[in-house]
Amino acid sequence: MEKTRILLAEDDENLGSLLKEYLGMKEYETDLYINGNLAFKGFLQEHHDLCLLDVMMPEKDGFTLAREIRQINSDIPIIFLTAKSLKEDVLEGFTLGADDYITKPFSMEELLFRIEAILRRTHPGTRQGKTSFQLGKYSFDAQTQKLMIGNTSHKLTTKESELLKLLCNNKNQVLERNFALRTIWYDDSYFNARSMDVYITKLRKYLKEDPSVEIINVHGKGFKLIS
Repeated sequence: MEKTRILLAEDDENLGSLLKEYLGMKEYETDLYINGNLAFKGFLQEHHDLCLLDVMMPEKDGFTLAREIRQINSDIPIIFLTAKSLKEDVLEGFTLGADDYITKPFSMEELLFRIEAILRRTHPGTRQGKTSFQLGKYSFDAQTQKLMIGNTSHKLTTKESELLKLLCNNKNQVLERNFALRTIWYDDSYFNARSMDVYITKLRKYLKEDPSVEIINVHGKGFKLIS
């Protein structure tokens, strides 16, 4: 099976090399370009499945590059990487048709989660990752968003399903609050943190029929799904 190919435009060569190496370890073919002009030439020469574009670049910034890419391919997913977090920049990015927006500094794991979430949506059947989980007597299918035990089935909301999948992927390990918030809500604001607590309470209610499955609070850090 052919590897998914990513166009990475990043003028910080250290960060660019680090991202290219990390994505390579995760089985992504990554073409790194250190400015917008080179990235656009690379885009014209090769087929890519997704673009990671730094906003602030010499010669051609990420927004200009995205406009040019969109004129040729209106469907390719675009994620902006930026040190800025101004609302105007976020809005401009989404106006240009960005699929996502991630502010530096970010964790590699968070970026990978965003990439895979977008590719699942735009390239069904590729890079699906694990979507079925066994939790004690429960089975959880993240694809259909169903949590089942015996003859009982709970249809989860999208946010409930995303949060439970994240917990399953980190089963018996601490899932940090801020990572979960940035990954699912894209923002670790107070309001979103309270929302996440509500979803954790709902998931605990769904999982209460098997005492061997539990979501515990880890003080000052986050949550841990024990199974």
